[in-house]
Formats: sequence, structure tokens, C-alpha cells
Amino acid sequence: MSVVPDFLIPHNESARLKKLYDYQILDTHSEDTFDKIAMLASQIFETPFAFVNFVDEDRVFLKANYSSFQGNFASREKNPCALAILTDDFTVFNDILNEPYLKDSLVATSADGIRFYAAAPLKTPEGFLIGTLCVADTRPRESVNEKDLQMLKALSEVVINKLESRLRYKNLLRSQNELMNITLHEIKNPLASIRLANDVLRKDPERITPMSNMIKESVNRIQSKLHDLLKHSEMEEEQLKLNIEETDLRELLDVLIKNFELQAGRKRQLILLEYDSSLSPIHIDKAKISDVFHNLLSNALKYSYYDSVITIVVRQENSMVVVEFRDNGQGLDKYDMDKLFMKFVKLSSRPTGKETSNGLGLSICKSLIEMHNGEIFATSEGKDKGTTFYVKLPLLKKTELMGN
Repeated sequence: MSVVPDFLIPHNESARLKKLYDYQILDTHSEDTFDKIAMLASQIFETPFAFVNFVDEDRVFLKANYSSFQGNFASREKNPCALAILTDDFTVFNDILNEPYLKDSLVATSADGIRFYAAAPLKTPEGFLIGTLCVADTRPRESVNEKDLQMLKALSEVVINKLESRLRYKNLLRSQNELMNITLHEIKNPLASIRLANDVLRKDPERITPMSNMIKESVNRIQSKLHDLLKHSEMEEEQLKLNIEETDLRELLDVLIKNFELQAGRKRQLILLEYDSSLSPIHIDKAKISDVFHNLLSNALKYSYYDSVITIVVRQENSMVVVEFRDNGQGLDKYDMDKLFMKFVKLSSRPTGKETSNGLGLSICKSLIEMHNGEIFATSEGKDKGTTFYVKLPLLKKTELMGN
């Protein structure tokens, strides 16, 4: 294993590698989609070489290799791609022999060695730089066309969109398996009750009424669990698709608050909205984001005390719209924060008005927000000190989101 110099290691290396491994792309066979992206990049720059590369801990994996190089990995040390993942911007070496760190590398000195190199980083929605889409030539160049670089960046985003779509599909399958396993586990008890009732009836037919009721109740529980399984499966399959449309968040939230007035009134709770009037409509899947906001407001009311205030704040932060759901309810402890977006987890807070919860809401919210290249998280100073949930959505055009 080669030793990678410290200056080649990004500050977020551990999290970066984790995201890379989540994609399960390393050491996979070549694929037509990525090969065509590399070929197109080569044609745009009129270079003999182009690559889709992923930078692992001590090596660079060549997912698409449009070149005369026969291997599918190279050392991370003395590799231009290792330098290219240190910046969000383009990396361009007009002549690698003028770069002190690379001039004596195998990349530059071997037969058909590279002199010109240009790369766009492969940037995940979280901001991790996991690799590059790059082009190379055996001859140096004096300059690079800015339009060509922008096309290289667009192609790099197609690579990430492809990986994200696969990841969502894999997570869907994993979720389906988890839910099926839990459902099968939960129907064991009613099945045992049916068996017990049958044994009792065989020994004591006079107890037919209570045993019949037990069997009926157990069958209803099994049917309910299976119904939930099918419903959740259909819902998650539908969540894989975005229907992007221009949406006025103020209008969406006004309707949401009106729908919760009755529920809030039962516990004498007040819902306030603070909205930045300068905000323009944004492009989102209106139905899915509405579901997210519905869940967050429902939780804020459910876990807050009587006579409390829930405040929704909407503002712009750089290129993001931030929506905050603030309550002064039961708050979250460290255990809650660590488990917050996991499926089926039970947190320490309990509904204050005998409301029910199935533990699925926040995990679904996280999935829907991430599909929009957004972010969702929560803060709390501790138990009984309230909670604030933050939803960040990018101010993107419809065409930018439809690429996902």
C-alpha cells in the first residue's frame, strides 16, 4: 500500500470515503453509460484520453477508461485526480511537466505520458468530492475553452445523478426487506394466539365465544400489518419519482396551517408563520414537500404541551430556502439526536394528547428532502427545552432538479 501525502487528503476524508463506499461503485465492471460520458468528454475537448475516476483511500479506480491504458486502477500518489478532488473548481494542467508534484510521475513519464489534463470533480449532493471526470492529451495546450469546461461539469453532474438514482433504488430495496422482516416478526404473536385458541377449543368447546373473538382479533392484526406493508411499498416506489413544479411556499404553508387549526385548538396551541416576503416561488415536488411539512408540523403539535406556540420561519440563506419548525416542547436528548432519522425507532418524547405514531415519518422526510438535493436536520438544547427542525431546499430551476 502506497503512502498518500497528507496534503493530498481532504479535511473530510473519512466522510468522503464513506459516501464513496455507499455508492458501491468501486471494482465494478465497465458500463455503457459511464463509457459514453467519457467518450463524449473526449470529443468535446478533442483529446485521445478521458476517464471517469473514483479516488479511494490509496488508489484511483477507473470506472470508464477511454484511453490506451489497460488497467482499471492507478496509485493515488502522484496522480492528478488526487489533486483534483482538493477543490470544488476545475483542475487544469496545461503541461503536467510544469507541475512540481507531477512532473516525475508515471502519469507524465511513461509511454504515451500525459501532458495536458483537465478535470471536473464528481461532487455529491452533500458536497463530497469522490472522483473526477477528466480528459487528457499527450501534448501540452496553451489554453482551455471555458464553454468546454462547463460542458465537462454538466457531464460530471450526470455521473453523480446516475449514482444517486442507484443509491435511492438500493435503499428502497433495503427498506422493503427491513419492513417485511419486521412485519413477519410482528405477525408471529397473533399466529401464536390463533394456535392457542384452536388448542383450547379442541379441549373445551364451551369456550367458543372468547376464543372466536381472540381468533378474529388476531386475524385483523395480521391483515392490518400486511396492509401496512403493501401501502408502504407502494408509497416508497412512488417516492422515487419527482414531479417538479413552480411552487409558492407561502401559499403551501398557509394551507398547511389552516388544515392543522382544529388539531392545534384541541390543545390550545398557536401556530405562527414568519415569512420572508422577498422570496420567489421555487421549483419542487409540491406534493412531496407538502408531506414533509405536514409531518414536521404534526410532530411539533403532537409532542408540544398544551398552551404552547409553534413557529414556522421561512428565509433565504445563500442559494437555499430554509424552513424552520420551532417548538418549545419536550426537546431531544443525545440518544434522540443520534437515532432521529432511523426507521421504526422510538424516541424519548411521548405525544402529549394521546396521539399515535408509527416511527416512520422522519426517515421518509429525509429521503424526500435528499431527493431534492436538500438537507434536513434538528437542533435541541435538551429535554423540555424545545426542538427546531430545519429543511434546506436549493433554489434550482426545474431542469436542474429533473436531472435527478
